[in-house]
Amino acid sequence: MVNGQQPDTGLKRSLGVVGVLLLTLSVATPVSSLFVIVPGLLRASGTGALWALALASLVCVATAYVYAELSSRWPVAGGEYVFVARTLGPMPGFVMLGVNVFNNLLFPPIAGLGLAAVLSVIWPGLPVVPLALAVVAGATLVALLDIKLNAWITGSFLLIELLAAVLIVWFGFGHAVRPFGEMLASPVMLDPSGEGLLPTSAASLGVGTSIAIYALNGYGCAVYFGEEMHDAPRNIGRAIMWAAVLTILIEAVPIAALLVGAPDLMSAFESEDPFAQLVQLHGGQMAADWLAVGVAIAIVNAVIVCILATARFFYGTARDRCWGRPLDEMLTAIHPRFGSPWIGTLIVGAVGAVCCFAPIDVLLVMSGTGLIAIYAGIALAAIAGRASGETAAAPFKMPLFPLAPVLTLTALGYVLWLNWLDPGEGRTGLLMTGAQILLSAAYYRLVLRPRGNWQVHAPSTAAAG
Repeated sequence: MVNGQQPDTGLKRSLGVVGVLLLTLSVATPVSSLFVIVPGLLRASGTGALWALALASLVCVATAYVYAELSSRWPVAGGEYVFVARTLGPMPGFVMLGVNVFNNLLFPPIAGLGLAAVLSVIWPGLPVVPLALAVVAGATLVALLDIKLNAWITGSFLLIELLAAVLIVWFGFGHAVRPFGEMLASPVMLDPSGEGLLPTSAASLGVGTSIAIYALNGYGCAVYFGEEMHDAPRNIGRAIMWAAVLTILIEAVPIAALLVGAPDLMSAFESEDPFAQLVQLHGGQMAADWLAVGVAIAIVNAVIVCILATARFFYGTARDRCWGRPLDEMLTAIHPRFGSPWIGTLIVGAVGAVCCFAPIDVLLVMSGTGLIAIYAGIALAAIAGRASGETAAAPFKMPLFPLAPVLTLTALGYVLWLNWLDPGEGRTGLLMTGAQILLSAAYYRLVLRPRGNWQVHAPSTAAAG
């Protein structure tokens, strides 16, 4: 591995902390997480979801500190694989890269295919695949534009989707039927036999915590925009920490409002869409329709920013000569007017469009449980970086080291064990991630290593800001 620097890569610095924060919150998409992931959290833990969210928040803040320190040292478009390659070596770095390929490429088609279900309350019978294709294609065209313009576009969408969260908070706390403290003191959950409610068990709380960790994910995506940020080494850590805190608040407050204001907890726990149920009850069908529109905008917004981030991820991989000619040259091509990696953006969009023709269940299985591998990789990178001195120059330093990475690794071990106990989606996801790791290791051994030492570059402009 070469630790040398490269000259200016062509990505132009035009973003401040606010711009990166808007992009990061958009891809973290806390509002759509409320509607897609949180219903599963409520079914698993009931009102114990509040404690599960609190525990998950501790883990996510710890992981955000890890991201912040490593990103301030290497604020480069490649993201996590650069952290791991610089601290743990080229083979682990490329394995991290391989896992991220699947995670990054599959999100846009998965989100697009789920959009029809969100909008079904307004327009029943929407064609799933054509709608997903339109979303991925439209998001790709937007992602070709200047990154600063994209920050304002996605920021505007973010404001609209946040209004959906405000609607839930308004109707929930405005029609409170139970005290908040009582739910904390005596959390209850659905009886598996369907006969009512019973106290939330420790096991259910653990399952809920693992779900909540997934719901809060996304704050680390700020690093993909590091090469387009002014004074990135000093600013990117703040953007990541703000993104983590705001994501927690945007999800936690509406969940608390729902649990305080739901007239029937059993009905809320059993519902596929408890937030829409609450809004429709107190605001009528029109309010529920506007809520669905807000969630749909959140999903489209997340697809746009995911394509932006993924194009920059592949830009970093191509700069490190991962794929060979002519693909490396294509992925590093910068549009002369917009300053975007335009061919890479089109390729990411094209792959997403093709994946829209696959069943969503297949895409979910293919995506695996890569988040576990990614979080574990950067936690180990933070520990190794401190031990070797690689991160000594990082402007942002996490407090109470090594508490944050140790807490992250401990939580991930528990999440891994829970997934393995689930013979269906959980274990299948782990096996798929294991296959991704093996495939990536094989590519490194058979393709990259015979070419010589694989180089992971950190451009001098990224370091200097």
